[in-house]
This record gives sequence, structure tokens and C-alpha cells, in this order.
Amino acid sequence: MEASDARLWIIEALGMRLAEPAGDTLSQRLYAELRALIQQRRLTPGSVLPSSRQLATALGVGRNTVLAAVDRLIAEGFLLSRPGAGVFVAHWQPMAEALDAGDVPVSRLSRRGMRILDFSATLSERHAAFAPGVPALDCLPRERWQRLLRRHQQRAPAGWFDYTTEGGLPALREALCDYLRLSRSVRCDPGRIVITQGAQQGFELIARLLADVGDSVWIEEPGYGGAQACFHSAGLAMTPVPVDEAGMDVASLPTDTPTPRLIYVTPSHQYPRGVTLSLPRRTALLELAQRHDAWIVEDDYDSEFRYASAPIAAMQGLREDARVIYVGTFSKVLYPGMRLGYLVLPPALVDPFRRANARLHREGQYVVQAALADFIAEGHFVRHVARMRERYRQRQARLRDALAPAVAAGLSLSSGQAGMHLVARLDSVELEGALVTRAREAGVQLSPLSRFYLQAPGEPGLVLGYAAASEAQIDTAGAWLSDAWFEWVGKR
Repeated sequence: MEASDARLWIIEALGMRLAEPAGDTLSQRLYAELRALIQQRRLTPGSVLPSSRQLATALGVGRNTVLAAVDRLIAEGFLLSRPGAGVFVAHWQPMAEALDAGDVPVSRLSRRGMRILDFSATLSERHAAFAPGVPALDCLPRERWQRLLRRHQQRAPAGWFDYTTEGGLPALREALCDYLRLSRSVRCDPGRIVITQGAQQGFELIARLLADVGDSVWIEEPGYGGAQACFHSAGLAMTPVPVDEAGMDVASLPTDTPTPRLIYVTPSHQYPRGVTLSLPRRTALLELAQRHDAWIVEDDYDSEFRYASAPIAAMQGLREDARVIYVGTFSKVLYPGMRLGYLVLPPALVDPFRRANARLHREGQYVVQAALADFIAEGHFVRHVARMRERYRQRQARLRDALAPAVAAGLSLSSGQAGMHLVARLDSVELEGALVTRAREAGVQLSPLSRFYLQAPGEPGLVLGYAAASEAQIDTAGAWLSDAWFEWVGKR
């Protein structure tokens, strides 16, 4: 094509496209259309563009409109300006062609990254009837919470919007300390608390500051996928420790098991099996940590929700010299989007964790922290927990009623003395897989128990969350599961 014909074609193509109605400015539209012509190879490398005056006159737009679009494409490398010669389409290669030509190595995730994605299989979908670990967001006292947020947004000092290195708002650490002493028997003072952006960030800090790549972490089997992913991403060697009715069974490990640097446990309400770590095993674990210079990571994610008795006292408070880092979160008791958690640390670790947190993650959300401090100090938090405890008790009972026909015919459910989910034990991995597949087709989320195991095949079962579901959702999903189970085992 002659150069003059090419220029005419460009003008005609742009004129037709700019004539179509759109909400963007003329300069933005001209830029987008020129870039599209280049990327589609309708304007080939080396092609010369009409001058800015020619384009402006032919298209009926201002010359500055044309210059703005052309200058942007030059800055991005799609066009080249040659003084005295004009503006040309640059020689560039789309990524797909570059990969085919072998010029660029194929991008891929690391083996560690792929494994982290494997752990994401235990993540819950929002608003699903059986989603485990999701609180009742419909019961959050939104108006009161919004008032507290507005109060502190309006009064916030300038320092709250800057980089901070305090380890969290002092008022929140004080209110939280008082609560933990009374409700969980935690040994602490405000200076031993570091506020994090959720428990996951706390696990990451622990793994990075207290263990080196290749060090051993003993972790419950089955266990929490978030902790598994975090320790794996830090390059730690995970040793799965079986869990029975008394919790983590360290005595079952072979004698040649590598000594741990970290020991991760959910002693008050094991996730996901729901058992409580017995007192003899707690004291034995504390002595083991002392003997091996290891640290126990106590994840106390939902201990407030205990139905048959008062919450179990924290393992951290059993001994003055306990080598325990207590990890808490507000994701389960309030809402996950708050992104606030905390660590209760031995005094010697407070400054390193505070400085590392500020360096790696930055502190923030001081307005939210201030609102939460008032929420706790004014008694709203305790009342909210009490309301949620009763609401979850009712929803668990509703789920048991929905599954009662299947239970009467042999389906086994966990005791449900605490927490936000029940576990249904199944006879085979085949049954587990069949139910999960059929549930997906029916729009019901089922979390297979076997996925929480590091070592295959894992015990078959279902982790049935009930906290976030309405009574109607529980009735519908529970009846569906009961029918599906009957159909499989032939007991309809």
C-alpha cells in the first residue's frame, strides 16, 4: 500500500470509530483506537502516521487532542517519533508471539506457589450454607459500629495517617489486654500485645522471625489450611501430628522425628475436628517446647463460642515461663473484612516483632483500631459475643434437626460443644467425593474433611459450617444433604 493510501485508510478507520457514541474524551478514544489498530496488526511496524495537523483536520478535532493521544502512545512504546521524518509504528512483539518464538521464558509459578494454591482448596465461599469459618455477618451491630468509626474518623490525629511503629494503638492494646485476662486467662499486659492485620500475618511474622528455611514445624493433622500455607511459604518442613479425641497426639510420632522449632496447635477447639486438647497433653507440650527450645503457636480462633461450659482457659496462661505465642483474630467474632488480629508475646520478642511488622507489612487502620477499642471498652464486644454464642447454638441445633433422619440411620456427627461448624464422618473417600460433586451441581458448598490433611488420603468426612447461614438456608441445605446421603447408602 502506498504511503498516501495508508494515511487515508488510517484517517477513514479512525473517523468511523470516533463517530460512534462513547463516554470517554476524544483524546482517550483516539488513543484507544490507535492502540487497538497497532495491537491488532492493522497498523504494521514501520507504518507512518498522518501528521497531527492532517489528523486533526480530517477528524474534526483539535490538534492538542491528537498530540495528547500520540504522545501517550510514544511514551508507551507503540509509536516512534523521528524528527524531520514523522511518527511511525514501533517494532514490538505481542507476548504470545514472543513466547512462541522462544525469546521470553514461559512464566510459571514456583513449586512453593503451586503448593500454596493447593491449600486454598479449603477456603470458604461467602454466604454458602455450609461454609466453615464464616461468622454471622447479618448479626453485626452495624449502626453502632459505624457511629464509632465516624467518631474517630472525625477526631483522628494526623499521626494516625502516617507510618507508625507502635505495635498497634495503645488504647486497643489496653482494652484487649483487660478482655483477654478476664475471658481467656491470658498472662499479658498491653506492652506484650502487637496488633496485626489478621492472624495470617501473625503466623507469617512467627515463621519468619523464629524459624529458618528447612526448620521443622509440628502441625495438627488434620489442620487449618491458612497456617499450613503460611508455614509452607516460609520454607518450613511441616511434620503432621495426628489428632485424636484428646487433641494433638505427640506421643504417636516416631522417635526419629525431627525436633520442632515451632509447634502449631488450636487447643481450645481443634480445627477442623472440634476436639479440645486435654490438660495432660497441654502440660506435656509445654514441657516439650521448653526442652527443645521450641515455640508453641496457640491459635485461639473461636474459643468464645463454647456452649456446654465457659470458654477453656488459654494454654498460654498455664505457666509463667510458657514458650507460647498466643494468636487471636477478630475475623470470627466480628467480621473478616476488619483485617485485625493480634499476638501476645513474651517480653523479649515484643520489640523484634513490632519492628519487623512495621518493616514488612506497615501498621495501619488506626481509625478502625480506635473504634474497636471503644467497642470493647464500652462493653459492646462482650454483649455481641454473648448474642452470637446463643445465635450459633440455635443454628447448630437447627442443623442437627435437619440432619436428624440421616443421623438416626447412622450418619455420625461431631459433638459440637463449641465453634461454628460440625463434622460429619463418612465411611469412604468415594462417598465424600460423590457428595461434594453432587452438592456443587446443586449449588451447595461441602468442604471435604480429607482436604485438611497434609498426608493423603486423609479421613473422609464433611466440615459443615452453620454460623453464617440463615435458618432457611440450614433447613434447605440440611434436607438436601440428608436426602443425598440416604440415596448413596441406599437407606431411603
